[in-house]
Amino acid sequence: MKKIHIIAEAGTNHNGNLQKAINLADIAQKAGADSVKYQIIYPWGLYLPGDYWYGHYNIRDVIKIREEGMLKDEDYSVLNKHCLSSGISFAASVFDEKGLDLLLKLNPPYIKIASCDLNNIRFLRQVAERKKKIVLSTGMSSLQDIEKTLTEISKEGNADIVLLHCVSVYPAKLKQTNLPFISELKHRFGTEIGFSDHTGDSTASCIALSLGATWFEKHFTEDKEQKGFDHAYALDENELKDYVMALHDANFSLFGEKPKITDEEAYTRRRARRSIYASRKILKGEIIRDEDVLVVRPEGKMNADDIDLVIGSKATVDIEQYQAFELNLVNR
Repeated sequence: MKKIHIIAEAGTNHNGNLQKAINLADIAQKAGADSVKYQIIYPWGLYLPGDYWYGHYNIRDVIKIREEGMLKDEDYSVLNKHCLSSGISFAASVFDEKGLDLLLKLNPPYIKIASCDLNNIRFLRQVAERKKKIVLSTGMSSLQDIEKTLTEISKEGNADIVLLHCVSVYPAKLKQTNLPFISELKHRFGTEIGFSDHTGDSTASCIALSLGATWFEKHFTEDKEQKGFDHAYALDENELKDYVMALHDANFSLFGEKPKITDEEAYTRRRARRSIYASRKILKGEIIRDEDVLVVRPEGKMNADDIDLVIGSKATVDIEQYQAFELNLVNR
């Protein structure tokens, strides 16, 4: 099978509460995710101060939610230790050098860069020079944007990069996911490829797996009814378990080493496949005609495709009605 990595994206769905953040780590671990990822956001390093247009949001409300959703710096050390003791890797998205420095003190398996920073060259140079694996989302970006960014990162001597195909729509419908772009990324850049999945289930990720993705990122929450930016479209605990299981099952189906006919399928075959039976009592020495043969369920001694070995042959013994034909009962 392919080696895959599933990122359980907790983001800021802890709403600034350390215990909730720990609970999210436990949910991710129980679901079977490989890492649980948070977002280390310092709002004053991400947003312009003042009043201005910000889509359908009020920018002051946005900044207030971000400030209320912050963990203390020291909380991340507690959270990291809990993750290590629980058997799941701790990681985070970072959005400025302060967050980067904090994250690297915790020795994460990778640094996550969100789609919004794919063209933040100054910051990406700071990230790249740390020589740590970079998981880079590519939402809102053209191939030219991605190529320019990778060129700049490579100048810092860092080639350990995972590109996550991403459509920055929350939530995204399956028809919006543009999954063939995964093949384009793989062909064009030759890096590890993944998929940041904002749809409501595992369908898109399983398709992405078949197209070459090996990293997968999925938002989850304790409670979809909580206030915050990501809760409403995130998976709950049971949905996350189903998501992880579906990806592993798809991985085994696509790439696992297994016999063509499994034990389960062989069980079905024994009742569903036809075999060859005598339609009447046939006496020793009789020539067996077409009308003397039934080709019916269940599976017997001779398969249906052995019929030419029976019709026109001579019975070597008496054969009872409905008896299964065997090679030793006939003689060509």
